[in-house]
Amino acid sequence: MADATLTAYNVKTKEKNVPIQDAVISRTAKGGYIAKGHDGKGNKLTSLLGEEKALAAIKAGIAKQDW
Repeated sequence: MADATLTAYNVKTKEKNVPIQDAVISRTAKGGYIAKGHDGKGNKLTSLLGEEKALAAIKAGIAKQDW
């Protein structure tokens, strides 16, 4: 995977590209992939991912699989 971390937008602090810690990737009802985790300061983060990036993050050990 080119980038070593999963990132998301933090709605509470309005920061972009915040790294997701303890990421867990799960499937959505429509078949997409979503990464859920936190930023290390108590704020929850979620990010929608494409199949390629989600599976690459699981294979690289960056995130856990939830299905």
